[in-house]
Amino acid sequence: MVPRILIVGELVWAQEDCQKLLGDIAEVITYESSDRDTFVKELEPGGKYEGIVGIYRDNTSAQNIGIFDKELVNVLPSSLKWIAHNGAGYDQIDVLACKARGIFVSNTPGAVDDASATTALYLLISTMRNYSIAERSLREGKWKPAVAPISHDLEGRTLAILGLGGIGMRLAQLAHAFPMRIIYHSRHKNLNAPEWCEYFEDVEEMLAQADVLSVHVPLREETVGLVGEEWIRKLPKGAIIINTARGKIIDEEAMIRALEDGHLASIGLDVYPNEPEVNPRLLEFPYITLLPHMGTENQDSQRKMEVRALTNLRDFLTTGRGWDIVTEMKDL
Repeated sequence: MVPRILIVGELVWAQEDCQKLLGDIAEVITYESSDRDTFVKELEPGGKYEGIVGIYRDNTSAQNIGIFDKELVNVLPSSLKWIAHNGAGYDQIDVLACKARGIFVSNTPGAVDDASATTALYLLISTMRNYSIAERSLREGKWKPAVAPISHDLEGRTLAILGLGGIGMRLAQLAHAFPMRIIYHSRHKNLNAPEWCEYFEDVEEMLAQADVLSVHVPLREETVGLVGEEWIRKLPKGAIIINTARGKIIDEEAMIRALEDGHLASIGLDVYPNEPEVNPRLLEFPYITLLPHMGTENQDSQRKMEVRALTNLRDFLTTGRGWDIVTEMKDL
């Protein structure tokens, strides 16, 4: 019997790739469920998704059926063995619930590195040079705002990277070209990092030397609010925070307080705790730069992500195991 693969979400750029990767080895079907209850019913024995062994999933599906929380994971058919998530972050999937049922989860590391890092670089440049308020001033017919006294060149400044994985490393390479001093903290020293990346085992010691802190850690239970009041206040007065990871990693209230009292000069955000909602208090600060989660919003990266997720399904079907198993699954 030909294995069945269910596409949950949208394949926008890699439809031909899907046929090349899976067309000869699987029956590929696309979910058409308009809501969560319908989706659950169609997963049942005798339903249109009966017998699926793999799922391709992207975050657009949450608009119709919600996230893959424990409730949904527990009603997935027993035939399902692999969920190939399209995205580096996978906080919309309860991976521990999947692990308990023997369902592997993969993500798409590497495919997002360039796009996410260049987004962080844009936020870094914009906040240091106050380009966001300058553009808005021009569009309002006011020419230049008075930003020169509080703007800075990047050359010679210190960029602290929290989490030197693929995205953090790519940002380090880009920022080093200015040149900036690059320092970082991760759970473990990155053995592949160049010598100009200075590792700090003590995160607070690193923060004390940072002009800019850029956040690149995954969202897990232990990283919610990781960058809180204490760490923010360890940064020198006038520092900047950049976040392209996940909004809940930073204590938003503590960050806003630091903006209000001037401890932080600016912030550059692409992510927020309750997307798509944005805290209206953030809009009161004219010098900060805000983006609507645009990190991977370009067709080149989107296609790479789709292809990588599909490739994980292909490898699972042909070898029994994909390459990009998420950290929590390594011992399955």
